[in-house]
Amino acid sequence: MNPSATVFIVDDDPGILNSLKWLLESVRLSVETYDSAQRFLEACTPDRPGCLLLDLRMPGLGGLELQATLHDRGFTLPVIFVTGHGDVPAAVRALKAGAFDFFEKPFNDHDLLARIQDALAHDREARASRELQSTVQQRVRALTPRQRGILDLVVAGATSKDIARELGLSLSTVEGHRIKILKRMQANGLADLVRMITSSGLGPASSAGGKAEEPPSGGEPSALLARNAR
Repeated sequence: MNPSATVFIVDDDPGILNSLKWLLESVRLSVETYDSAQRFLEACTPDRPGCLLLDLRMPGLGGLELQATLHDRGFTLPVIFVTGHGDVPAAVRALKAGAFDFFEKPFNDHDLLARIQDALAHDREARASRELQSTVQQRVRALTPRQRGILDLVVAGATSKDIARELGLSLSTVEGHRIKILKRMQANGLADLVRMITSSGLGPASSAGGKAEEPPSGGEPSALLARNAR
């Protein structure tokens, strides 16, 4: 069973920690607060789902430095910067480094809550996608080299006759391999098999290794400026 999502808050200001904790718990979100980046790093592990509300400037390890450290350690939590020291260069740098969004105090509570929900939804979907890709890759690795080759051709749209002609096999041999592939991949049919491979980021010539996941854009600096100008 997957652990429940948590909104992690890292800020050196106790007043901000308490007010954000109250706000998020008022809408029944699970919250953990940390008064330094180091304490967060010591307590949190990459497998925990949720999102991170992060102050920009803190004693010791700052927000941008923590963001880089999390990336280096394999964390995929969406990061939302919430700070009283926001400026355009810092916002652009944070967003280019993969931040989900950037709020400057004072902010609108409803706007922040909406983006937190967006971040939690994104994290949930991204983790499910990675889990699916891992499962499919394990099943693909269990195929024989011949079955992998046939799988690539099937996903590319080749018919059994096309595959038989391409590989110099009899039609019955190809059909037999297709049945075994469907069974090993635990697919309900050809359409399910193709959906499984494509939705997990795999495809012809990459079914054994996979494809790197592109991080989502958290937002555009222009949108950020427009919101913070309200």
